[in-house]
Amino acid sequence: MMLQLIKDFPQHIADSLKIAEGLSKVWKALPRPINQVVITGLGGSGIGGTVAADLCAATATVPISVNKGYALPNWVGPNTLVVACSYSGNTEETLEALRQAVSAGCMVSAITSGGELKRQAEANGWNVSVVPGGNPPRSMFGYAVIQILAHLDLAGAGAPKGWQAQAQQAVKDLIARRDVHLSEADAVSDSLEGTAFAVYAATGMAGVATRWRQQLNENSKMPGWDAEVPEMNHNEMVGWAGGGARFSAVFLHSAFDAPRNRMRMELNAPAVRAHGTHVVELHAHGNSPLEQALDLVALGDWVSYVLSERNAVDIMDIKVIDDLKDALGKA
Repeated sequence: MMLQLIKDFPQHIADSLKIAEGLSKVWKALPRPINQVVITGLGGSGIGGTVAADLCAATATVPISVNKGYALPNWVGPNTLVVACSYSGNTEETLEALRQAVSAGCMVSAITSGGELKRQAEANGWNVSVVPGGNPPRSMFGYAVIQILAHLDLAGAGAPKGWQAQAQQAVKDLIARRDVHLSEADAVSDSLEGTAFAVYAATGMAGVATRWRQQLNENSKMPGWDAEVPEMNHNEMVGWAGGGARFSAVFLHSAFDAPRNRMRMELNAPAVRAHGTHVVELHAHGNSPLEQALDLVALGDWVSYVLSERNAVDIMDIKVIDDLKDALGKA
């Protein structure tokens, strides 16, 4: 099932663009000007917000922040748009943040497949994107990131100019580059197999590094972390003095990285490798930040699949998370 979902990533983007087109025809104008946006969601439902906020950083007309917990910032109010993202519609942290948003008089829009979030959205007349249900949230990234960009665009928050056309081009490129991605995924897996990993990207693509980490955690059942350049240069680089063959590091490069960040990562990779750590450097394909982000996300998904096979694990299994939710439900 997960293999097919990964193969279907380009189709998910295409389908989500159609949902966004339909949303644009029924979008209700917001009752007040927006002073700030908070995208609230977690895990597979939240990573779309992280990547979308990165992509909008250069064009946003208001601050866009991403919330990944129960509590919204104290400064939210009537001129805040809260975009609530929960694939199931029942994520308890997101529903609590939503309750606070309503209590603070925020404007709300929603992205979900159903559940309590969909019920509240329809009952309150919020702008809502309903995406297909029944799949692991982490496999629905293509739907999530496109819907979030659509909500930000329709709300006038400053989505990148021409993002729809860029996403359409990405669909074509991802289909054409599938064999390339599979070949690269095999080569990358040679370095990551049997290690604890780190994934690095520069400011603007840091959310993509987080997506890689999440997929390797969930799909491949591998421990690891992600971090952003240049921040990691001021602390984490020192830790690699204790590196070695039991670790691996992946550097995700984009043509849109700031020149000094590009230089930093070009210096970081050999410095990490010098301590015996497996190092992989990957370069995104595409003509815009959105296309390059989607290209790297697709490659990361394929790497997570290949490693799940090599690790002989059940790619669908998230029993640890299910057990935690059961325990919380009984508390």
